[in-house]
Amino acid sequence: QVQLVESGGGLVQAGGSLTLSCAASGSIFRLDAMGWYRQAPGKQRELVATITTGGTFNYADSVKGRFTISRDNANNTVYLQMNSLKPEDTAVYYCNAFITRRILGRMDYWGKGTLVTVSI
Repeated sequence: QVQLVESGGGLVQAGGSLTLSCAASGSIFRLDAMGWYRQAPGKQRELVATITTGGTFNYADSVKGRFTISRDNANNTVYLQMNSLKPEDTAVYYCNAFITRRILGRMDYWGKGTLVTVSI
């Protein structure tokens, strides 16, 4: 079994900062790309940022220059540092990871999400 557990969400004023964390645990043979997605009320889930094991990253245009994704490969953890937050960043943020397990092979997994609310 594999689990992705997010933490760090909460309420913050516009212009503030938050850091999200996501730890992967369980029967992991290999942990590949990890990332963050978000879903605002009434909208589809969208990519925020991804990062490979080698540290190559990709950001949505809407967060470039404000958010930073990083990972700790030794602890199977990915982070999202969010600065200069805007009300439109309000959403449930989901962690995603591509994980290879010995019998089941490579699949992508999702966390349950953590709510980020940015007030005016």
